[in-house]
Amino acid sequence: MTDHERDALHQKEVASLKEIIAQLTQHNRVLQLKVDALVKRLFGKSSEKLDPAQLQMLLEGLEVPPADCPKPAASTVGLDGSEAEQKDHAQPARKKKRSFAQLVASLPVEQIIVDPAEVVADPAAFVCIGSETTRLLDHVPAQFRQQHIIRRKYVRIAQRHLPPVIAPLMRLQERCIASPRLLANVAASRFEMHLPYYRIEQLYARQGLPVPRQTLCGWMGMAHQASRLVIEQIKREVFQGGYVQIDETPVKYQDPEREGICGTGYLWSVHNPVSNIGFMAWHTGRGTACLEQIVPEDYTGLIQCDGYKAYDSFIKQPGRAGNITLAGCMAHARRKFYEAQEEGEDARWVLAQMQALYRIEARMREARAGPLEIRTARQEHSTPILVAIHHRLQSLQASRVHLPRSLTGEAIAYALGQWEKLCVFTRDGRVQIDNNLVENSIRPSAIGKKNWLFMGDAKSGERAATFYTLIANCYRAGINAEAYLTDLFERLPSATTKTVHELTPHAVAAKRRAAVEAAAEEKTVTERSLVNA
Repeated sequence: MTDHERDALHQKEVASLKEIIAQLTQHNRVLQLKVDALVKRLFGKSSEKLDPAQLQMLLEGLEVPPADCPKPAASTVGLDGSEAEQKDHAQPARKKKRSFAQLVASLPVEQIIVDPAEVVADPAAFVCIGSETTRLLDHVPAQFRQQHIIRRKYVRIAQRHLPPVIAPLMRLQERCIASPRLLANVAASRFEMHLPYYRIEQLYARQGLPVPRQTLCGWMGMAHQASRLVIEQIKREVFQGGYVQIDETPVKYQDPEREGICGTGYLWSVHNPVSNIGFMAWHTGRGTACLEQIVPEDYTGLIQCDGYKAYDSFIKQPGRAGNITLAGCMAHARRKFYEAQEEGEDARWVLAQMQALYRIEARMREARAGPLEIRTARQEHSTPILVAIHHRLQSLQASRVHLPRSLTGEAIAYALGQWEKLCVFTRDGRVQIDNNLVENSIRPSAIGKKNWLFMGDAKSGERAATFYTLIANCYRAGINAEAYLTDLFERLPSATTKTVHELTPHAVAAKRRAAVEAAAEEKTVTERSLVNA
């Protein structure tokens, strides 16, 4: 081998090594960014809000996109087409906190009169000239008590030969000693306050009656079975209107077939944003078969969800194809770019445009716009932004500026793969820009998982889904959950399929509002009649 050939070989090896070093360096950078993102997710703040001032600083010096990629500025988009002012980004004014006197004004007052020992010993020798009042906030612990329901028997005076009459005993199950109020308290403690059963047992023991946790579980199983008619009615109401949001969250449960190992089940949350009604369903899996059981066979309309592939498989099934359209979640796409913003300006540019989309949505909410107005505004202002984002993402993917396994590359691939679904909201004013409403309904179960860690068994998931459904709808309807459950357990024994629609939280809340409005109207009429008289 000549010296020339040897030099050429060395140069070739050096070039090859440099290429390998460059690839490893790039790969190491991708891994480092993923580690940083994971550390930030575990230990950093969970909020994804962007400071407009910081975002503007990050975008300074950003290269101008190609001519075929329109780039509307996030800070210049408004519903009326005018330039948005910086004050739109200011933090909303904080609500004034009520004073302590306002908080305690509605509480009952117990007066305790304390006289000096000298006065108590010889009251005739003193005369009272005044008093000093010290106001304290007191707490009376809950206590158990017995209820003796006495049902008196009667016979007809003129027909004594007929059987005696007695009022029916209305309770959920024979030989159950728990009153509706106690059942409601257990349910609220377990599924609203997220206390494990052993803590409820300890709490009741402090109040004078240690109730075994097995008994508590049995009571909740009984109440769950009795509430099935109401849950079915809520499910029917959720799917009315042809638009629902669906999401799921994993929950560990004890599986007797796998000793020492917990199985993973899922709480599926379904929410109707138009009527603001939702329900939860429990399944031990996450596949298409779960959606078949959740969504009625005759359902036609929209399902808003994330990019989980089971939804695509579900709507392609025989009998479903053509009847259901999937809408995407902009928050899921935005989250991926948020995690990738440290990689460069491209992710930050996309975040700025998405921020403009959300600003438009916020202004429509403030204006309380209807579906037709929302659709018109989105077509006029949101669609151009989406076109600009789409062109930019297609250009970045074609140029392969970002590696497919980088955070930005994965965010681009996800957004383009979901693009048609992400744009559905611009064609229907009812549809939300994201799936956040249904994700918010999952939060209570996430708090519970930190307390009780796992379900006792698979059937426990069904009970949890029932009470999470009832309590969540109480929150949506603006009524007290424990008071509602007490009323529900009192009325369930006499409920039928024809009257069950009156027992849902929204129906109860509507009836209460109607009663309040009627009372106010009657009071107004009475006052007017007195004035005229």
